[in-house]
Amino acid sequence: MFRIRRIFDTQLAADRLIIEQIQTIMREQFPDLDPHDIEKLPQQLTNPVKHRFRASLYVAEGRRRLVQGFALLLHEPDLGFDYLDYISAASKMTGRGIGGALYERLRGDAFARGSRGLFFECLPDDPALCADAKQRAQNRARLKFYEQYGALPLSGTAYETPVKPGDESPPYLVYDPLGREQPLILSQTRAIVRAILERKYRHYCPPAYVEMVVSSIVDDPVRLRQPRYVKAPPRKPLSLGACAEDQKILLVVNQLHDIHHVRERGYVESPVRIRSILREIEPSGLFTQVKMKNYPEKHLHRVHDSGFLRYLKTVCLGLPEKEAVYPYVFPIRNQTRPPLDRAVRAGYYCIDTFTPLTANAYPAARCAADCALTAAAGLLTGQRLAYALVRPPGHHAERRVYGGFCYMNSSAVAAEFLVAQGRVVVLDLDYHHGNGTQDIFYQRDDVLTLSIHGHPNIAYPYFSGFEDETGEGQGLGFNQNFPLGEELDAAGYHKVLQRALRRVIKFRPQFLVIAMGFDTAKGDPTGTWNLVKEDFFTSGKMLGKLRLPTLVVQEGGYDSRVLGINARHFFKGLWSGTYLD
Repeated sequence: MFRIRRIFDTQLAADRLIIEQIQTIMREQFPDLDPHDIEKLPQQLTNPVKHRFRASLYVAEGRRRLVQGFALLLHEPDLGFDYLDYISAASKMTGRGIGGALYERLRGDAFARGSRGLFFECLPDDPALCADAKQRAQNRARLKFYEQYGALPLSGTAYETPVKPGDESPPYLVYDPLGREQPLILSQTRAIVRAILERKYRHYCPPAYVEMVVSSIVDDPVRLRQPRYVKAPPRKPLSLGACAEDQKILLVVNQLHDIHHVRERGYVESPVRIRSILREIEPSGLFTQVKMKNYPEKHLHRVHDSGFLRYLKTVCLGLPEKEAVYPYVFPIRNQTRPPLDRAVRAGYYCIDTFTPLTANAYPAARCAADCALTAAAGLLTGQRLAYALVRPPGHHAERRVYGGFCYMNSSAVAAEFLVAQGRVVVLDLDYHHGNGTQDIFYQRDDVLTLSIHGHPNIAYPYFSGFEDETGEGQGLGFNQNFPLGEELDAAGYHKVLQRALRRVIKFRPQFLVIAMGFDTAKGDPTGTWNLVKEDFFTSGKMLGKLRLPTLVVQEGGYDSRVLGINARHFFKGLWSGTYLD
């Protein structure tokens, strides 16, 4: 048994080990391959500009992450085609369907991406080009396999002309239309062939050879060789079906969220929020849900003051079921002497008067943090996208204070967990400033905190989120706020988001944590902006194009009529940007 998954880069140690196994297979299965072509594999994934193709590495994994086969697919976005560079099973693993499964997976991804078609080379079955009868038999078998999919060599061109006198078995260029009935246009084909020869073989094919091959393509449409081995029609056309399992978004839901329900008039942070989102995203087919795991409290203590956590736990778990403690005294003049009375002391640890302590506030917030940690751990196992659908939210919870419906900062807990493996960006897209996350990482340079929000002159929490708050000490320059006005349309919002993404790219993180609030939506009772579902799709797609391992942690969003719809569109955009573009 094996599973197929896509590897994007070399960020994770586990993926680096996988790539080393693939390089071993390449040495065994392609003994004539230039060692440089094997060693450059990690660079092809991490530096597409240098190699002028966007590389996708597919791996067939068995037990204990043993690689049973792999395929390397190169995508050219400007010309819109894909080139299959390598596909192979490991030694002693041939004949087990691994190559076929890999081919079907990558051609499905190419189809979903809207590729013009899939090109690759195949050694010839013509005795005039391949004198070795045994080798010809193997070549025929490969060509027969590809004919099942309607993939055929180009005909009437000089592509299979040897580059140098004495070169044996020059390859055909094979074209798979991906189940579409579309001709190969002359001008497009010439551009594609030129791109293949000049980019993949730039150190081997001289310019004169490239010109000779390109100019030999004269038919319009370009002719393909007639099928020789498969008389039946090609396999059924591809369709945009459900996404592959390894491409699904890992979903972790706080199943205990509804124990925290403040039944006060105007308290909009209610259990219906989670139900509204689940109702819309579950039928999309983009998610795979896993159960929350319990994590030690040490993860909370890494981002929150121990005295603060001890107070929250003691007060909440000691309250009667229907009793709530609201802060009403705030000792700003002498913070060194907190009140002795626990109810009065709430103001020592809180920033507002509308976030109560209840018997269930602590356990619900504790589970929200565990959900975020579970989702973050999924990124470390190769999951590309993860979503912690939690409440209560957390981004207003600072190191030693709570408020804004937030008790523990789940986004910060997850970021602290991930930073042990590499640099992290926390991008806060809630309408309200992520003061808690800013406070926790304000003196750090390994976590970049960015927040796009309503200007604190008009929006909660009012005291933080100004442009001149850029970090302190070692963290100077690693916090950036984008405070915006009361009225904002989609064009203005996406212009600012693009600025934030440029800062993300400059930081070169290993992970992205998005503190996602949908209270930027039109009509939200806590915001003033006018974003609609299409705008959330665009935002998601912009973020997906970063192609970073990404964790989304649910923060605000309080209009249950559109909350789920906006969430569904955001995640469709995020998935599309990650896997299709």
